[in-house]
Amino acid sequence: MSNLVEKIHGIYAITPDKPLNFEQIEKIITQHSISILQYRNKRHAKLQTHQTDDNALKLIEAKKLRQLCIQHHTLFIINDDINLAQKIGADGVHLGKDDNTIQYARQQLGADAIIGLSCYNNIDLAIRAQAQGANYVAFGALFPSSTKPNAPHCTLDTLTQAKKILHIPIVGIGGINFDNQDEALQAGCHSVAMIDALFK
Repeated sequence: MSNLVEKIHGIYAITPDKPLNFEQIEKIITQHSISILQYRNKRHAKLQTHQTDDNALKLIEAKKLRQLCIQHHTLFIINDDINLAQKIGADGVHLGKDDNTIQYARQQLGADAIIGLSCYNNIDLAIRAQAQGANYVAFGALFPSSTKPNAPHCTLDTLTQAKKILHIPIVGIGGINFDNQDEALQAGCHSVAMIDALFK
């Protein structure tokens, strides 16, 4: 397993669904010693028009973020888009349960890529993901989340059980902030994902 996986700890920042402020992002990376940054662009997902413009923007934003991450020794992960991750040489990709398979991502991105999978509140899904070669799994929402208000709830007990079974890192997501992050880490997370706590 790639030694990059050892870097999955601390705060896992996810970009917000709004035009990116690169100065703000760099400030957040340095101020909070961000270990991982995920580029998640859902801003135009609902718009089928201007697909070409959207892809061009994503490429520009992802390249800039990639450079920032190299500069600050931060892992750079792309949400969902294996093709974009491959194009810009990202450290890896994060998949949801309805995205491409782990096997396909591995085939496209190579042995050293970091592949993460959202497992929501499902330990069986996490066990399967580990067997298929995922490098980490994400559980959530751990707390009420304004980004995904309808996300299934995952209890802290589920994390504790998962930690006993899995040997890959666990990322907690959903409503995590500086006040409750310790609860998530103590329950079994190696890393905690934050959006609003960092960008609002």
